[in-house]
Amino acid sequence: MCDTCGCNITQGNEHLVSAGGRLEKTADGREAITVLHGLLDENDHTARHNRDHFNAHGVLAVNLMSSPGAGKTALLEATIKELGDEFRMAVIEGDLETENDAERIRKHGVTAIQITTGSACHLDAHMVHDALHGLDLSAFDIVFIENVGNLVCPASFDLGQHNNVVLLSVPEGDDKPAKYPVMFRTADMVMLSKADLLPVLEDFSPARAEAYLRNLANPAPMVHVSAKSGSGMADWAQWLRETIDQHRQDLQSEPAARSGHHHSHDHDAEQHHGPDISQA
Repeated sequence: MCDTCGCNITQGNEHLVSAGGRLEKTADGREAITVLHGLLDENDHTARHNRDHFNAHGVLAVNLMSSPGAGKTALLEATIKELGDEFRMAVIEGDLETENDAERIRKHGVTAIQITTGSACHLDAHMVHDALHGLDLSAFDIVFIENVGNLVCPASFDLGQHNNVVLLSVPEGDDKPAKYPVMFRTADMVMLSKADLLPVLEDFSPARAEAYLRNLANPAPMVHVSAKSGSGMADWAQWLRETIDQHRQDLQSEPAARSGHHHSHDHDAEQHHGPDISQA
């Protein structure tokens, strides 16, 4: 998150700081510290609201984060092939521009909602909330949120997800957990993607990458995976199965989490603010 680039103010939340908004402070709505805290509070409130929606329908929400080009969309395509007959999936795609990634997902027959963030280098809870208006959550078991490619800002914004999965691609180098500790501390699973390149890129040490992760006191599993060759996909699929099962058990043991949220999405009555959102 960065006050310098202004990425804490997005198309999803700018109505809060503009004239007449709850957090209006100056002519342009930007009084850095006070507004930033207010925006994060508002984001966290909306994130809890999103999580309530997911829980009410028994849906697991997974936030995929990585640098650009690390293979998030390719992983999702391979996941659809691996588990498409086992779980009902939907994808919320976040990119600054284009629907390229969403179109790739739709070609596999999976619903994809595209959020184009403009200049914002991350998704926020308000954007995801608006995207949920395009999904009938009762029709899905799992919703993947593919965040904007960035190893900094996405880690600071709760979207209402249940799990964070961070991809570290072999061409990036093995020191990314050391350079971007906030991102890798949030990870519930780290995917060492493009692992088929390990024999070629000999400078990359999986052991060193894992050591950097453990230095952050993060016990998250690190799975070597190649969406291209399919290696490691069985381990990823098993982690998803176990995570979905655990999520369902948690909801059964805490029924209030599942039944306590009855808010309906009224497209006519509720005013929407935010980025361009398109759906299949």
